[in-house]
Formats: sequence, C-alpha cells, structure tokens
Amino acid sequence: MQFKFKWGVLLAALLLSIGGWQLTSRADDSSTDTPIVTLGTSLTSSQRDGTIKTLTANLDDSSNYQTLTVNGDTLVKYLNPAGESFTSSSGVWSSAMIEKTSSGSGINVKILDYNGSNNITTITADQYKNAALTAGIADANIYITSATPIDGSGALAGIYAAYAKAGNSLNNKQVSAAQNELSTLSGITKDNKDKDGYSDAQLNNAVAGAKKDMAQKGSNVTKNEITTIVNNQITNNNLTNVITNNQKTQIINLLVKIRDSGALDSSSFKTQAGSLMKNIQSNAKGIFNKLNTPENQNAFQKVWTSITNFFSSIFKSIFG
Repeated sequence: MQFKFKWGVLLAALLLSIGGWQLTSRADDSSTDTPIVTLGTSLTSSQRDGTIKTLTANLDDSSNYQTLTVNGDTLVKYLNPAGESFTSSSGVWSSAMIEKTSSGSGINVKILDYNGSNNITTITADQYKNAALTAGIADANIYITSATPIDGSGALAGIYAAYAKAGNSLNNKQVSAAQNELSTLSGITKDNKDKDGYSDAQLNNAVAGAKKDMAQKGSNVTKNEITTIVNNQITNNNLTNVITNNQKTQIINLLVKIRDSGALDSSSFKTQAGSLMKNIQSNAKGIFNKLNTPENQNAFQKVWTSITNFFSSIFKSIFG
C-alpha cells in the first residue's frame, strides 16, 4: 500500500511538472507572438498615432501589440553593412508591424495607405517579401506604411529589429545580402518601368523561384548552376526579351551572395521560397494567368509542344 502511495505521489508530481512546463511554454510563446509595431523616430505625435492606427487596423485585438522606435542607429546597424550610408542622425518615417503566423504560412506583406495615400515610393511589397526571406524571416504578416512620401528603408530596418526583439536571431550576412537584393531588384524595376512585358511581380517571382531551385541543390550550388537557374526562371516568367544581360548578371551575383550568406543552410528556406512564389502569383493573377496562355509561351515551349503533338498524332494513327 505504501509502495502504491509513493508511486501515486511521483505520478502526480510528474503530471504537475509536465503541466507546469506546458503553461510556461505557452506563456513564453504568447510573449513572442505579440505583434510588434515599429515607429520611425521622425514622426510627429499625431503622425505616430495615425501610424499606429493604420498598422493595427488588421489586428483582431488592436490594443494587443508592442512598440519599437526605429532611429538612425537602427538604420546604421542593419542597412549600412550592405553599403548604405545612413548616420545616427538620419531621419526615419516609414514604419511597420510584424505579426507571427502559423508554420508554413509563408511571408505576406501589405503596404497600407496612410490617409488614403501610398507613401512608400520605392520598395514594393514583393521586394519586401524577397528581402525578408533572404534575411531569414519566416511565417509572418508584415504591414508597411509611412506618414510622408519616403523610399521605405526605415520600415525594412524596423522589420529586422522587431524580428530580433521577438527573440529570433538574424544572420548579419543574410541581412546584408537582403539589403543588396532590395537595392538590385528595385533598380531593375526602375530601369524597366513602363516597359512592355515587364512587371515587378514577374521579376520577384523569378528570384523567389531561383532561391527555391538553389535550395533544392543545397549550399554547394555552383555559380554555373545558378546561372542556369536564373536563365530558366527568366524564361519561365516571360522576361527573356526584357531583362538585359547586365541585369541578368546583377541577379546572378545577387544570388551568389545569398548562397554565400548561409541562407540556404536553413531547412525551411526552400519551403518559404515556394510559399513566396504562390503568394506573389496569387496577388498578381492577371499577370500570371496571361503568362500561361499559348500566345505568351516562349519559343522553346512552343517547339516542345509542337514536337509532342507531332508524335502524339503519329502514335494515334498507328495504334488508334
């Protein structure tokens, strides 16, 4: 009887310890899951209030969030290693909110109007997505806005700082590669603005696809293999007659930096890249539906289709 009592006490203690561990874990998780709003230090009091209202409007509980002020030092820490020239006195207006989502949901970015105006003048939502992926961010909803017209760099630095504040470590080499990527892709989009057959969504989908293909091969993927991957993705996204050789070289060099940053070592990188492609295509269905029409197939695809149709007709005539 005494033996049974002792085992009963031990079992109860074990169950209590497990229950206590579960409760502690949930408490810890809830603290890191709280959305974080980053606020540019240059905002006036009214702009700060307006920015918070804009960013938290999509929350189920608009009062449940943390705040983080982004200043010149934040820009210097996260963006200067990639070649930017911010200083401690640099102004910051663009702001962001990052919200953790369920595993496998990928990275979603929305640029929100501030008082009816989109004030992010340079960086696109898809560019933010690709940069976040390269930096090591996973499974998150990210919202961006600005009270005044600005390129959006402050919001990006804020995203990195907020992700780190939530207890997620970021690799400096990946962050630097992400900033380089942002500069490269925004530059290519600017150069091809209003050019027929080009969209920022196609470019970012091609880059996300290249990342996925690189991750499939692993961190030892060679530059020659990356070149082949880029050529294939440019073709798949119907950009063959738009992207110049110089721009293609920029993309290849960018992807080499991403490889060298250690980004491909992440077990979730390929999955996140695949999710990002689906996200980009879903948000630009009009563009990608047109790319899949026969009229827009590339020459190789048309030839291959002709060949398969030819042999199909022969087999039907013989065995039909």
